[in-house]
Amino acid sequence: MADVGQPVFLGADVVEKYLDYPTLIPLLERALINFSSGPGGGVVQPIRSIVSVAKHSGFLGVMPAYSTVDDALTTKVVTFYENKTASDVPSHQATVLLFEPSNGSLKAVIDGKVITDKRTAAVSVIASKLLKPSPAEVLCILGSGAQARSHYQAFTQQFSFKEVRIWSRTRENAEKFANAVEGSVRVCSTPQEAVTGADVIVTAMMSTEPVLYGDWVKPGAHINALGACRPDWRELDDLLMRNSVLYVDSKDAAQKESGDIVLSGASIYAEIGEILKGTKPVLAGKTTVFKSVGMAIEDTVSAKLVYDCWVQSNTNI
Repeated sequence: MADVGQPVFLGADVVEKYLDYPTLIPLLERALINFSSGPGGGVVQPIRSIVSVAKHSGFLGVMPAYSTVDDALTTKVVTFYENKTASDVPSHQATVLLFEPSNGSLKAVIDGKVITDKRTAAVSVIASKLLKPSPAEVLCILGSGAQARSHYQAFTQQFSFKEVRIWSRTRENAEKFANAVEGSVRVCSTPQEAVTGADVIVTAMMSTEPVLYGDWVKPGAHINALGACRPDWRELDDLLMRNSVLYVDSKDAAQKESGDIVLSGASIYAEIGEILKGTKPVLAGKTTVFKSVGMAIEDTVSAKLVYDCWVQSNTNI
């Protein structure tokens, strides 16, 4: 164990070891409910602060949150850069700082990239369980990066699809993805080919223009949209946004940060936490979009889980 007052560093390997979906998903469901319960839920989470690094086409985001229920206090610092295609450095990097709530001391510095990938995929699973059609036989993923991989892993663990399709702007990247994962993946030549007839669609692209069009989407399908994380970026076209029932993780954040919502003028029906809590019903039989902008409270409960598991493991040695 680390000396008192000395924060520990928990790298990606530790996060991978302790952040499993069967454990993480129920914790995130509770966090989503608490967030959507207002002050009574005990979640304090301002909208993230964004600093533009225009010279290098990048952004720095700061995401603090406190959960009264978990007595957990964290800040995630995340960077993301446009058009990162020719470098070994990931387009998104993140670090989570875990504090002792009672006195403010720093307890741990935790790799945030794996946390971000896994908690985002887990929340998409939660939304899909609530909103996907039944039966759901075909999964389509647009994108081939880290979020595409984490969503593939989570969705193939939690659901039984007869077919998984992938499309990426670069066919080589799509084929690398298909060869790297367990299970059969059909590589598609166009996004329309990938989307046509799909029951569940994941869009995981740093896109500034729509890549998914409403004309392609099967009526009643469910879309998890997690790219286009700036108010002037798009993944989905106006037709899809306006003709679907729109669910989000945070109304306040989505209305400020999501270009798909800001630029289309689409109306938000509910937060996923409201559906989980039973405050609002699912509108059955409709085409649905879950627009995920990502929330600090998701990082908070994930980081606390990793830290608590690490402490228990080291205590038992």
